[in-house]
Amino acid sequence: MAKVTVCDHPLVQHKLTLLRDKTCSTADFRLLLREVSLLLAYEVTRDLPVELVEIETPIQRMSAPRLSGKKLVFASILRAGNGLIDGMLDLVPSARVAHVGIYRDHETLAAKRYFFKAPAGLSERLVIVVDPMLATGNSATDAVSTLKAEGARDIRFLCLLAAPEGIARFAAAHPDVPVFTAAIDTRLNENGYIEPGLGDAGDRLYGTK
Repeated sequence: MAKVTVCDHPLVQHKLTLLRDKTCSTADFRLLLREVSLLLAYEVTRDLPVELVEIETPIQRMSAPRLSGKKLVFASILRAGNGLIDGMLDLVPSARVAHVGIYRDHETLAAKRYFFKAPAGLSERLVIVVDPMLATGNSATDAVSTLKAEGARDIRFLCLLAAPEGIARFAAAHPDVPVFTAAIDTRLNENGYIEPGLGDAGDRLYGTK
């Protein structure tokens, strides 16, 4: 059973509408994606553990909450995942960053991994895997499998859009990993793109074809 959280905050939905519009320029797309990722990061980090520490305000001493444990890891599925990372780092600048290089074979839609680099101590850190689209689910599934093989145990997946087919594929492989998204769209088309979707997020982010 998929554990999916849809962030229906009005600002997220408004910015998502602007991102979907095919007239949105590359510069605006990049900026909007950064803004949306910051808002989504609030949702995916809502239950981070905290500890009380003693501090002194300008008025008096007090016990105040502070994040506990090791620094978070944001794991970007290259290349489009990098469009989400910047906004998340605006919110959590101390987070570590991992990169998982995966491309999709356009004939088979299979995920092909070509690069991996991650901080040490994955088993002791919350790892948030990011990619704008959860379409077929193949790239997300492979990325999480790679991180688990490297020791990651506490993992969440964050995306901008998800298709029912991608959610089902991902949940079947990783039922322990919750998914956070701004919207669940209708379906995949014959080319493996989400409908209505917003096109190829990487191409729109970087102005490529």
